[in-house]
Amino acid sequence: MKASNPFKETIKNYLEKRAEEDELFAVTYKKENKNLDECCNYVMRCAQKGGCQGYTDDEVFGWAVHYYDEDEIKDVKPVSGKVIVNHSVELSGDDISKAKEEAYNLVVKEEKDRLKRKNISKKSGNMDNVQPELF
Repeated sequence: MKASNPFKETIKNYLEKRAEEDELFAVTYKKENKNLDECCNYVMRCAQKGGCQGYTDDEVFGWAVHYYDEDEIKDVKPVSGKVIVNHSVELSGDDISKAKEEAYNLVVKEEKDRLKRKNISKKSGNMDNVQPELF
């Protein structure tokens, strides 16, 4: 199976960023006998051998770096499988404040509704003992 584009892009972005930040890895990343498709195949093969249903980013990226580090790893054939790429969402301070405010307002509204229902059920439940008033 060929790796999906989002999976390849995620691996590629990580490796390129790492190469920018780490001079030693930058040299390793440029090896002519290595390529992204085979790297993704290696990562998928490692995941398959691990037998788990999910892996952390550090594990996956670690396998990708290991592929480039080790010259003995070559001719990695594709494996059958499905890859799901999860992306975390980073919120700004304003987004976090807005989400907190919305959550607070929702809790307050639900609590008010619950108290109203409780009061209504108390009033309707005690109608047997209530004396009707004319005035």
